[in-house]
Amino acid sequence: MTNFPNPQRADSPDHTTAPAIPWWTGGLGIGLVLIVAVALVQPIGVSTQYVVLDGVLLHQVLPDVADQSAYLSEAAGGWTLATYEFFFVLGIPIGAFLAAWATKRFSTRLVPGEWAHRFGPIPGRRLVWSCIGGFLLLFGARFGGGCTSGHMISGVSQLAVSSLVFSAVLFVSAILTARWLYGDWGKQ
Repeated sequence: MTNFPNPQRADSPDHTTAPAIPWWTGGLGIGLVLIVAVALVQPIGVSTQYVVLDGVLLHQVLPDVADQSAYLSEAAGGWTLATYEFFFVLGIPIGAFLAAWATKRFSTRLVPGEWAHRFGPIPGRRLVWSCIGGFLLLFGARFGGGCTSGHMISGVSQLAVSSLVFSAVLFVSAILTARWLYGDWGKQ
């Protein structure tokens, strides 16, 4: 059995970065969620719901413009947010909050303090870089036809070739990004 630092102890050296649960427990939990989702509705996916939200909002303001977009019309089929997928996405921040509260790790920080080594001590600057990273992540997810949940969880479990390629490229780019972001400081 692996010993994990107790994240609830303020004097623990890994108070904020140590895993709250062993990796395999998290993997089993994600696997169980996927099995239940497939059995009840469909495989899970998240990034499409941003397009659905855009489409529904645009349809409320400019319905003719929204109707002319084949991309929005297909993603936001009925122009409604009352879907399983959208409520699944809404449950993610709620679940994250409950997990942070249950493990006594709730924090009000906007961006990781560790980023000060790369982007400087000004939180606003780190927030701008965080927004740029979030935009690139979402753009890449839509450009690639799925995100980590759609490709790496649902797609790989179905042995989809596109998802296997996506996952390999994602790991390589994540390693390179982490090396750039943390540099030599990340090795400490």
